[in-house]
Amino acid sequence: MDEDTRYEAVRSRDARFDGAFFFAVETTGIYCRPSCPAVTPKRRNVRFFPTAAAAQGFGFRACRRCRPDAVPGSAEWNVRADVVGRAVRLIGDGVVDREGVGGLADRLGYSARQVQRQLTAELGAGPVALARAQRAHTARTLLQTTELPITEIAFASGFASVRQFNDTVRAVYATTPSGLREAAPGGRGARRGSPATGIPLRLAHRGPYQAGPVFDLLERESVPGVEEVTGTPGARTYRRTLRLPYGHAVVAVEERTGTTATGLGAHPGGWLDARLRLTDPRDLTTAVQRLRRLFDLDADPYAVDERLAADPRLAPLVAARPGLRSPGAADPAEAAVRALVGSEAAERLVRRYGKALDAPSGGLTHLFPEPAVLAGAESDGSLGALAAALADGTVRLDPGADRDDAEAALRALPGMDPAVLATIRVRALADPDVALPGLPGLPGQPGIDVPDEWRPWRSYAVRHLLVEGESRN
Repeated sequence: MDEDTRYEAVRSRDARFDGAFFFAVETTGIYCRPSCPAVTPKRRNVRFFPTAAAAQGFGFRACRRCRPDAVPGSAEWNVRADVVGRAVRLIGDGVVDREGVGGLADRLGYSARQVQRQLTAELGAGPVALARAQRAHTARTLLQTTELPITEIAFASGFASVRQFNDTVRAVYATTPSGLREAAPGGRGARRGSPATGIPLRLAHRGPYQAGPVFDLLERESVPGVEEVTGTPGARTYRRTLRLPYGHAVVAVEERTGTTATGLGAHPGGWLDARLRLTDPRDLTTAVQRLRRLFDLDADPYAVDERLAADPRLAPLVAARPGLRSPGAADPAEAAVRALVGSEAAERLVRRYGKALDAPSGGLTHLFPEPAVLAGAESDGSLGALAAALADGTVRLDPGADRDDAEAALRALPGMDPAVLATIRVRALADPDVALPGLPGLPGQPGIDVPDEWRPWRSYAVRHLLVEGESRN
């Protein structure tokens, strides 16, 4: 998009571009999302930025009306397989906070200077600035949704000191941490949680969202002890345990039907309600990012639907289910093991080797066993080979993994047939462009190959075909 096109999106308050770019107003010193309901500024006063971090780096503060730090992430960075896309995904997973820029560079296979140069050239901000913007958003979330002491929030958000925390909050939000807490939507104490009750969150998405097929899939695949889906269709709750860098969590996500418009003239958008009960609040950012990948919340349904609807074979399916998502995984290593052994065998692994929670939560009793544990306990056969490769790093499936390199490493292991490899790419690696082999045909057809015309969204085309087949059975 050129700048004139971006300005037209701002004038029409088009929520389709929330997160894809940000605009700042030089006369006010504030930056916003494109759908901000405030009066549209004059074109000569507007500057555009690819990220919130870039806007903050030029001294602009976040708008208090549209909260630009809370928009869905840019779909581009989740789709791209190059070093910039992989770096953004790793930063979102908290790698810079835990391992520093050097750790990020090591994971990417580049020098720290190369990573800094490429991110700055494309995003207008380096890894430290991107991580700082993310920490600011985490801090605002904790301040406005929990009663945690402000000092605890500073370190839980990833800041090295309380002074750094205070300075960042003032720079980004033009207020103090206490003032930010007082300004919580709905008034003081609104939607507050605690370590015991969990942190309430709204996980935003752009455009229409077909929650039903996502929850159908999660319910069908759920592994007892680690996952459960309760309630009736249209009002279900998905709950699971989650292993995280500093501890573990029990998370719950509500099925939400319909969408909610945001701003005058905005296109539909909405959110999924979630609640996270963390053993360590430092894991908030990582837990949120993993849920977003699981529920495919950063997708661009407009781009996907436009491309697939151009094919007359898919057009009726897209019209029936606009915004259909291709779910990923909350734990890539777990997803790979489950793709290999299936749900029944995964349940057996959880019972034998999963770590029991200190306090069970409903039907949730265990964490899924770690690859190192499985490698020691199930050393023979395909499972042992996969678990050992995941444990020693021969196979990497983290958000910054190179998808082609990961598949090549998986192919060298026994038992990795094309269907298992494709499933791992779709779910564990969140690849939007995978042609699943053995795909069922459209009604009246025995079966079809996935054509190149559906690129780069073949994973979504496959989901349309599978969901249509399920609806007819």
